[in-house]
Parts: sequence; structure tokens; C-alpha cells
Amino acid sequence: MRDVRLTDIYQHRIAQKYITRSGIAHAIAVAYHAFQIAKEMEEDVDSAAKAGFMHDIGHYTWYKNGKWDYDLYRQNDIHAIKGAERAHKLLIRLGENPIKAKEIALAILFHTDSFLPGGEVVRTPLQSLVKLADEKDEEPGGAHHYRELDFKRAMNSLEILDNKIDHYLEKKKNNLNSCHVMRFPRKFSFIFLKGSACFMKNYKLWR
Repeated sequence: MRDVRLTDIYQHRIAQKYITRSGIAHAIAVAYHAFQIAKEMEEDVDSAAKAGFMHDIGHYTWYKNGKWDYDLYRQNDIHAIKGAERAHKLLIRLGENPIKAKEIALAILFHTDSFLPGGEVVRTPLQSLVKLADEKDEEPGGAHHYRELDFKRAMNSLEILDNKIDHYLEKKKNNLNSCHVMRFPRKFSFIFLKGSACFMKNYKLWR
């Protein structure tokens, strides 16, 4: 059972203030992308979806003469740093596993290169897939931050994704429980796991 669901995060006042400000439609789209990519990469779908959903929770709005200045934002952006700290604090407050909360926070920290002075970052698979999920939903000039979605539709979308995550994890757990070791005379058949599927290899015993 998951300690924290996406709907738990979204209903919290901190998420309502900061995720909504940076674009709830974009946040949900990235969460869905992250979930799907995590399935394909056989990574933690729960952490991926949460990191995807909260990846822009540290955003600050950069305006010049009453209009959003995308270049100014790119030059001065530290939203990944602020977001990692903010997301970690929120997850711990909601009762998330501390190890998972740190993993999610680091995925948020490294989902973009915009705050880096230069050089390359060696990312974990989770950090890489969250970055990719974000890039899949980007629009020129930061337009993806302005797509709108009302609270009811946002909650419905997150509930559907929560159920998808639960179903996937339950299916993976059942596959794991169905795997075992079978012994036959003069030979052993080992059942082993690769992702969520079981495979068998027979090893003949020689004298």
C-alpha cells in the first residue's frame, strides 16, 4: 500500500498554491508521461509519477512590464532547487517514506539543467525519466505552463492515475508471489524475475 497518493498531494494547500501556479495541466501530463516511461524502464512508477507531478513546485514567476519574460526566467531560474526542498518537506508532512521522499526530491532537483552553471550531470534512471517526461510536454516559450484545468477535472485525472499505479503495483506483486523454485530429480528448475515477468531455466546436475 502506498503511503501517499497523488490526490493527497494535490489537495494540500502547498500544492494548491505552487503546483497550480506553475500549471496544473502540465504537472498532470508530466506525471502521466513519467508513469508510462517508468513502466517501460521497469523503474518505480509511484516515485516517477510523484516526481513528475511535483517537478515544477518550486517555480517562481518572472515578469517584466506585466508580461512573463521567458529569457529572464532562464537566466535566473533556481526552481529545481526550491522545488526539491519544497516537495521533500510536503511529502514528509504527508507521511511519505523518508527514503522515497529523498529519491523523489532528487529527481525534481535534476529534472532540468536550467539552474546549472555548466557541465553535465550524471543522472539515475528515475531522474532521467522525469526529465524526459517534462520535455515530452514542453511547448515553445513556456506555453505549457498556461494550459488550464479546473479542480474537479484535475482531481479526476489524478484519481485515474492513482488507480493505474495501484493496479500496476498489485499486478507486479502477484507476479512476484507466483514465482518459486521447483526441484526435480537430477535437475533444478529456477524461476527468476525480470521486471514483472517470470522466467524458468533448467540446470542439469552433473556428477
